[in-house]
Amino acid sequence: MPELPEVETVRRSLEPVILHQPIKRVDVHYERILQHVSVQDFRDLLTGNQFLQISRRGKYLIFSLENDWELVAHLRMTGRLIFVSDTQIPLEKHTSVVFDLGSAGALRFEDVRKFATIDLVPKGDYEQIKGLHTLGVEPLSPEFSLSVFQELLEGRSTKIKGLLLDQTKIAGLGNIYADESLFMAGIHPERPACSLTSQEQQLLHSAIREVLTLAIENQGTTLRDYRTGYGLEGSFQNKLLIYGKKGEECPRCKAKLEHRKVAGRTSHFCPSCQRE
Repeated sequence: MPELPEVETVRRSLEPVILHQPIKRVDVHYERILQHVSVQDFRDLLTGNQFLQISRRGKYLIFSLENDWELVAHLRMTGRLIFVSDTQIPLEKHTSVVFDLGSAGALRFEDVRKFATIDLVPKGDYEQIKGLHTLGVEPLSPEFSLSVFQELLEGRSTKIKGLLLDQTKIAGLGNIYADESLFMAGIHPERPACSLTSQEQQLLHSAIREVLTLAIENQGTTLRDYRTGYGLEGSFQNKLLIYGKKGEECPRCKAKLEHRKVAGRTSHFCPSCQRE
């Protein structure tokens, strides 16, 4: 699933090419992508409208429209939002929605596994989008201070990996970047959150911000499906230190990397650098 760096990269890549372009037509090829809105109402509200701004909250993309409505998209497992300037390029087989932007081109929402969603809501009215309405703090925002992070950990016996993946605590952090952050900080994924020392809290807080920033600079991680808004692969997969490298040597100590299920997800770690 695309995580914060991938979704932020999509936002940044689409922003220069789709804003303030009149939406000439909307074609819905997979109706179930729409949540809480009919195809007809979706078309009526968007046709003749335009995207004024694109923001991101966690793994959600929020497209502001000029009539005080917002389109909220979640890519889920395999969703892609791709801009094409040449609309003569044939549609991909798994295209769910196409936004025709006239002479500027088109925005295409592709999704192989068909789990991606689109909501259309009055501006700021997110209560019907449960995952968005309950999101925690943005890890790259000023609000994600060390003291706020320490409050999230305080008194919590849950495994630290599980807490990092909890979107109601920290928004947008997923399996890849949780593993990378824990490795950078030298913390085992199964450590109880409340067991971290003050120094470990600082190390992990800094690691989360550093890993996410580096991933955005490299346009995210493409392991299989993810693409930028221009249809290109990210390159952070070439800089991963531990994720997906089970059985390989630790880049620090050369011990054999291990993996196990933590909080329902496969977690990669070094048994030497990240001791239980």
